[in-house]
Order: sequence, then structure tokens, then C-alpha cells
Amino acid sequence: MSDSYAASSISACPACVAAPAAERLAEAREKRPAGLVFSLPTAHCAACITDVERALREMQGVHSARVNLTLKRVSVEADPSITPDAVIEKLAAIGYPAHELDPGLLSMTETDRRGRDLLMRLGVAGFAMMNIMLLSIAVWSGAESATRDLFHWISAAIALPTLAFSGQPFFSSAWAAIKARRLGMDVPISLALILAAAVSLYETAESGQHAYFDAAVSLCFFLLVGRYLDYRSRAAARSAAEELAALEVPRATRLIGGAETVVPVAELEAGDLVLVRPGARMPADGEVVEGSSELDRSLLTGETLPVPVEPGGRVSAGEVNLTGPLVLRVTAAGRDSSLHRMADLVAVAESARTRYTSISDRMARAYAPVVHLLALAAFAGWFYATRDLRHSLNVAAAVLIITCPCALALAVPAVVTSASGRLFRNGFLIKNGTALERLAEIDTVVFDKTGTLTLGAPEPVGLEAHDPRDLSLAAALASASAHPLARALVRAVADMGLRPDTVQDIREIPGQGVEGRVNGSVVRLGRAEWVGAPVVEGTATYLALPDGQTRAIRFSDSLRPGAAETVADLRAGGHRVILLSGDAEAPVRRMAESLGIPEWSAGQSPHDKAERIARLQAEGARVLMVGDGLNDTVALASAHVSISPANALDAARVASDIVVLGQDLGPLAMAIRLARLARRRIVENFGLALAYNVIAIPVALAGLATPLIAALAMSASSITVSLNALRLK
Repeated sequence: MSDSYAASSISACPACVAAPAAERLAEAREKRPAGLVFSLPTAHCAACITDVERALREMQGVHSARVNLTLKRVSVEADPSITPDAVIEKLAAIGYPAHELDPGLLSMTETDRRGRDLLMRLGVAGFAMMNIMLLSIAVWSGAESATRDLFHWISAAIALPTLAFSGQPFFSSAWAAIKARRLGMDVPISLALILAAAVSLYETAESGQHAYFDAAVSLCFFLLVGRYLDYRSRAAARSAAEELAALEVPRATRLIGGAETVVPVAELEAGDLVLVRPGARMPADGEVVEGSSELDRSLLTGETLPVPVEPGGRVSAGEVNLTGPLVLRVTAAGRDSSLHRMADLVAVAESARTRYTSISDRMARAYAPVVHLLALAAFAGWFYATRDLRHSLNVAAAVLIITCPCALALAVPAVVTSASGRLFRNGFLIKNGTALERLAEIDTVVFDKTGTLTLGAPEPVGLEAHDPRDLSLAAALASASAHPLARALVRAVADMGLRPDTVQDIREIPGQGVEGRVNGSVVRLGRAEWVGAPVVEGTATYLALPDGQTRAIRFSDSLRPGAAETVADLRAGGHRVILLSGDAEAPVRRMAESLGIPEWSAGQSPHDKAERIARLQAEGARVLMVGDGLNDTVALASAHVSISPANALDAARVASDIVVLGQDLGPLAMAIRLARLARRRIVENFGLALAYNVIAIPVALAGLATPLIAALAMSASSITVSLNALRLK
């Protein structure tokens, strides 16, 4: 980026004292620290937080830097003179590659308000429950008359505010359901809490022997445990469409009459001329009108090799310019760009997938009406038979409490939490509450190639066969380039203990390679036709020696550990395995043949991948998509369930339901088996809950269970469900 990034500072002078208030306000805004947000894909621990924050705070003009490890972002408050490029260079210098995100397109809430809110309400309910239990022990042990009434009133003073506060998630959800004229799980829950509290208050006012404040608060506590477990199983999920939109370059260098002006990307229009320097991402779709370079399209298309581009060539927003400055004529910017259209596709795919109905939701639809009808029938029947309003209300409250869907509410979260813990120990992070249920249903697995089945980082192979002097010369030339193959070659030669040779007049030729002079002779490293070397099959860079001879240095993308075993296990388990890649046909064919994947397609665009998955699912297949790049996000979001590696692009990880924390794909087949076992446990839990109801409901309808006994029975069923879920560990 150019120095024009820096906002010009306003000089202070004695006349400013007499300036109007509006002018002073404008000046204050101009000097206010600027907020910058950067993605940190490689940050993973507390040490990363310390390193990044310390390095940024050492920069002159930076006021604060805060890392959010969950979102892998750093928020920086700095003077307007601090440019995003300066921050990115500082982070790169300490080993943390970063790219700028647009704060306006991100949710900037750094604190998890909903999770903190649920945890706070859970803590209040737990504290109140313990205190009311202590008071209840005194009543159960024989306290009578005034003493018993006093303990009941103290319990009421604790329970009623607690229920009003801790029960709010259920009450608000139930009210929303009633306004929408439907019955959900929270409607009988809320009625049970309200009726138990109301009956207890009535009994206390009438000096009754029994009050059920402990039952009501215990019920609220157990329900909040289930709600919090369910929330934690979904807490990592965020909007992939939001992340994709934020990947757009926030600013661009527009050329007006040959002068450079930094403007927000939103101000770009078709026909504008834009300068894109080496290392920068394309701010818009466009056509190259000046300059030659190479583009890194790996995040967009999955192509492992940079693509040369010259005047007349087309570029897309989000591609990275590698070697030479380019001047583009904008053809589409902002909401019309290809990157933004991809974000829209992801948003549509996500909304379609959220229509998946979990087992618990389907059970709730059938269960909730039955609960209300039973409680109403119990009240009407007993009131008709006895004309005793007090007893009829107690029976109705007992029926509502004993049939309260606490065990049903815990059935899924308890299993998901238990299975998630086991999967986490095997390197899988579950991000979505219904991911395990969907994973258990899959019959087709679609893999991306680059960065998924491979590690996505081509490395030199067969260097031992080359003369060490040739390798030293190649390393000297490669050190002058930012090309991915050049960087890999420099690292590999250094690992062999070789030092780069001495080369004069080194310069990089955009789109071709690097050349220099050794003892007056030209040496080159780069493309085959430029070097004058015969082309070899596969990925390679070519070296031209001083005597005119050439050498081909081959590269290979390493297979991800466990990839071969995973494909074999999946096919042995009867799954259909497909390889879809944006890479060229030759490497995709070799990969498919080496892994034994019969179905494969090369040159796949993001739209092609999403369309193929849509066709498979229209034919009745349940598809698991495994991918890592920006070109996979639409496919990941539209598949029945999706997985991405931890080193995937932020947007791909966000679009996925499950993240593989390590490099090994080996446990994938195990994860599918565990998902199916978890689904079996969920069904068992529902069976236990329903069996409990079959036994308990007649007892409550017969008037043989007080609300307190009903609450104890309900708690016992909840504990049974939780213990069954723990068998997964």
C-alpha cells in the first residue's frame, strides 16, 4: 500500500481556541484512534496472544491490541498514521501471517453474552436450590406450624425471584411460541415452573404442610443445565457469509489522472482504474490493462500453482498478486464481485441447512400437546370428582412436573457433549448442535484435494540427485522471489545445510521468474519456456546454468497423514467417495488413482462443487463435504454435514460443522462410527424418558404423587439419561 494510506494530521494553533465547536469536533474525530481488525489463522494458544499483543504494542502509534483466540482475530486501536500494511508486516516478522478484515462487515462483539447470561442464570438457580434444600430438610425433619410456615416463606422469598430471573430463557421462548400459535418444549416447562411456584405460594399462604419451592427451583436448575450444554455444543458456529464478506479488501488504490488515491472498496465503480501491488489481494473483479504478474488462486479455485496474467487477463476479487504491480480496469466491485456472490451463495446454503430438524425438535412437536392435555384432564377430572380446587391444582401441578420434558431436553445435549469430548480427544471439534445427528446419516463423502487430502504446501523432491552447487545457485535466485515454490526451495536447501551462491544483478521478471549473473553469464530460475528447458510432467521449476544447461527441480504436495487409510475405511464401510478439485486434471487423476477413488473431477469452480453436491442430494444422497479453501465454502455450507482442517481458511472453518484440529485425517471413519453410536444413545435416551413417563404419568393422574415426589422422579429420569450419555466416553 502507498503512503497515502496515512491520514493527514491537522496542525494545532492558537486560533483553534476560537474555532467553532463543530470544527473542534471534526478535529477530534480526525485524531481519534482508528480501529483495525486482522485475521490470525495460525494463532492457537496463550503464547500466541502474548506474542502478538506485545509486538503490536511496541509499535509507535498503536494504543491497544487485543487478540480473540476463539475467532482468531486481533483488534488494533491506533493512530490514523498506522497503516494496515505496517501491522501485517510487523506480525509477519514475528511469524504470524495476517490479513485485514473489514470491521463494518463483522460482528464485533468480543464477549459471549448469551453463554455468559445462561451461565449466570444457572449459577443463581444452583445457589438458590442449595439454600432452599437446607430449609426443606428442617421441614422434612418435623418442623410444624409457625416454624414450618416461616421456612416456607423464606423459601418463597428465595425461590420466586430466582424463578423470575433464572427461568427467563424458558418464559421468553414460551411466550414467543404462544404468540406464534405453536407449542414448543418451553411451553410445558414454563407452565410447570409457574404452576409449581403458584401452588407452593398458595400452600404457604394457607399454612399447608407441603410447599414445592425446592422442586420448582431444582427443575429450573436441571433445565438450565440442559440448555447450557446445548448452547455450548453450538457456541463455535458463526456465519460463514459474514466471514466471506469481511475477506473483501476494505480499501483500494484508485488511479485518477495518474494520481493514487486510497478509497473504500464500496466506492469503486465499473470502469475505474485500480493499482494492485505485489502481495496484495484483488479488491474487485477486473481486467488487467497494465503489467504482468502471477496470481495465487489457491483459496478461490484450489489451483496449487500460481497462474501468469498479462494485459487482457481477467482477475477476481480475493486473488493474491504475487510478483509484479498490476493496473486493473474494474468490471465488478462490492456486491457485484465474484467474492460477494460467493458469500450470498453461502448464506443461502446455510439457511437451507438450518431447516434440518433435530430428533429432539421432532419429539417436542408430538410431546408438548400431550403434556398440556394430560394436565388439563387431570385438573378437570379431579375437580369434577371432588370439587376440591386445592387438591385438583396439586394433581395438575404434579402431572405437569412429572411429565416435564427435562429428560427429553437433556437427551440430546448430554449425548452431544459426551461424544464431543471423545471426538475432541481424537482431534475433532464439533461446532454445531445437530452435526453429530447429520454425520450419522451420511452415505457419500466428497473430498477436496489441495489442503484437504494433501497438506497444500508443495515441497521439492529428489534434491539429493542434484549437484549441491546447482542447488546453491537455485537457492540464491529463489531468495529474491515471493513465489510459493521459490520459498519452499529456499527452505529445503537450507535444511540440507547448503548456503546460497553469490549472484549479481538479481531481478524478478513478473510472470516468468528470477534472473541474475554469475561471472558475467546469465542464470535463470522460473518457467520452462522462459528458461529454455524441456517441460517435465508434474509441478516443477527450471534452472538455467551459466553454461546453458538446464535442470528441472520437481515439487510434490505431500499427502495428508491418514488420508489413504481414511479413504480405504470409508469405501470398506460402504460409503461412496468422490474427489472434486479445482486443480488441473493431471494431479487430480494421479491423486484419485493413488488413493483408489473411482469418481473424480478436476477444474471445479465453487459453483461446480456446490451444484454437484446439490445434484447428489437431490438424488437422495446424504453428503459429507471435506474441504479447506474459499472455493469450498459454498459446498461446505450446502452439504448435509461438513468438515474442514484447522489450517483451512477462516471462512471455510466457519462454514463447517466439524473442524479437524490436527493434520491427521485418520480418525474420520471413527468419527462417523461414533456419530452413529451417539444417535443410538439419543434414541435410547428418548426411550428411557418415554418409559419413565409411561410409569409415572398414571401415578400422577391417580393423585398418588405430590409435586415434590414428581420433581424427585423427574430428577431421577434426568440423571438416568445423563448416565446413559456418559457411556459414550
